[in-house]
Amino acid sequence: MLLQDFYKVNSLEKVSDQSYQVDLTLNARHEVFKGHFPGNPVTPGVGMMQIIKELTEEITGKKLFLTNASNVKFMALINPEVTPDLKLELDMTLTDNEVKVKNITSFGETTALKLTNTYKIV
Repeated sequence: MLLQDFYKVNSLEKVSDQSYQVDLTLNARHEVFKGHFPGNPVTPGVGMMQIIKELTEEITGKKLFLTNASNVKFMALINPEVTPDLKLELDMTLTDNEVKVKNITSFGETTALKLTNTYKIV
């Protein structure tokens, strides 16, 4: 984990052959939120992208390097004091050299993030 104690995985469930659902909780007391932003914490987009990479590495058992991020849409602010519990849907396509992941991150009925990342297997 790049950012120690940034989040905790509550459950990781295989939904189908290539699809997974992850429920996690952000740590609202993490140092990153003291600067992003004081008095009104917002989860950094790069932090969310790192979480997706780490989950993909855990699921595939492979070390990955981000080569492409497309259709990245931050649709709602994630305030860890208000909505720390997130649901991530990960749909993966694995080849010999890379992993492509489509993600939808939400809290409650709100979609917060949609993206497609491609990772090179290193």
